[in-house]
Formats: sequence, C-alpha cells, structure tokens
Amino acid sequence: MSDFKGTLDGKGLLIGMVHLRALPGTPRHELPIDEIERIAVHEAMTLADAGFDALLIENMHDLPYLNRQVGPEIVSAMTRISTVIRSAVECPVGIQVLAGANQAALAIAHCCQLDFIRAEAFVHAHVADEGLMNADAAELLRERKRLGAEHVAIIADICKKHASHAITADLTLADHATAAKFCGADAVIVTGNATGQPVDTDDLDAVRNATDLPVIVGSGATAQSIPELMKKAHGVIVGSDLKVDGQWDNELDPDRVKAIVDCHT
Repeated sequence: MSDFKGTLDGKGLLIGMVHLRALPGTPRHELPIDEIERIAVHEAMTLADAGFDALLIENMHDLPYLNRQVGPEIVSAMTRISTVIRSAVECPVGIQVLAGANQAALAIAHCCQLDFIRAEAFVHAHVADEGLMNADAAELLRERKRLGAEHVAIIADICKKHASHAITADLTLADHATAAKFCGADAVIVTGNATGQPVDTDDLDAVRNATDLPVIVGSGATAQSIPELMKKAHGVIVGSDLKVDGQWDNELDPDRVKAIVDCHT
C-alpha cells in the first residue's frame, strides 16, 4: 500500500474523479452492476494511464443522497468496484460515500486497501440537501482506530459545497481549517459553493495561512485554472472538467483528460 499521507505533503497532486453510475436501489439506477463496474474500471484506467497522480471513487449518481447512512447494497457495490479498481491501477485510490457516510467509506477503504477517504462534515455541523449533518470526527477516528486503519488518510471538506453554514456563521474558514487539524484530519478540502463552481483563491490563501495541513482544491478546477491553483494548493480534485461539455454526469472526454494532464506537466 502506498503512503498516501506522505504523498499529500508533496505539492501538485492531480486527483481524478471516478463517478460511479447510479447504484442498485437508488432512484436513477438502470445499469446492471457488471456494466457499472466496467465503466468505472475503464474510467479509472484511462485517468491513471493519462498521468493522474491519484483517483477518487464516488457514488455521485445516487442522488438524492441519504444523510450519513447508506444501505448494505451501496456498501457492497462500492466495495466490489473499489476492489477491481485497486487491482487495475498502481496510483493511490480514495473513496467518498455520499452523503457523509464517512464510516462506510472508511470500512470500504480498509477492506479494499485504498489510501484515503474524502469526509464531509468532519468538523462543525451544517445544513445540506440531506438535512442537518452533525460533525463526526470523534466517531470516525475511533472507528479508524478500532479497525486498525490508521493507514487510511482522512481528507476533510471544510464549509462543504451544497450546504448552508449559517449555524457556524461566527466562524471563519480559517477557524474551520484549524478545527479540522485539531480533530485529526490529514488534509483539508476547499470548494466553491457547488459541484463545478470554482474556489475563491482568497479562501485558499486563508486556509493555507491557518494550517500546515495539505490543502486540496475540491471543485471547479479546469485545465485553464489548474496551473494557478497548484501554486496555492497541494493538490486539485478534477471531476466535471473531465467530462463531455464539462458536465459531471456526462461521459469521460479523452481530449479533456489529456488537456488537464498536459497543463499540469
């Protein structure tokens, strides 16, 4: 297993999204699990072969999302697909289980020998599409210890996208970053307000000045913006800009994939 915590300390990590098609039991589910797996593995190998430094698996098509708790059908499907992807590529691989199912993601990562999870609502509560989501750092870190999964890095969203943060309006983004470190995150993610929306570079500066944790850009990155973002962040997660017309729910666009890698090399 790669030391992804060590990898995070290096600057310029390019992380590509693998958006799984809608999984069994979710409103948009249509494809057989074999086909969902085939598409996911193909996309993972395409990104890895193109030169992405790491991959992030996510059940993006399962909307509307459940709040923290997903069913065994989701965990089993994502475990199956993650196992095959892990065997197919050599780069670090992470997982996020929407929405905020951080313990499920941790269990999958540990079982499948993945390297990191993306964790929503790690510190400070917020109100999102799914409703009120309370912080879970205490439970998540205890579960990581119980499983012996300390090798799985926790990359925590702060002031996450698609959510209202009015209940923590007296806290700055820097306060959120400081709290994430205090509670044991291995890195923090800064995003725009929604999927595909760019990050405010002033927010990146504020977080970089507030913590020595690695800072990852988590939304809105494009081939045009990545060179500048990499000057301020330790890494960038790319999802929407990899797809046809820059839409997250479209097919992977090989030309866009190449353009993103080319702008980073």
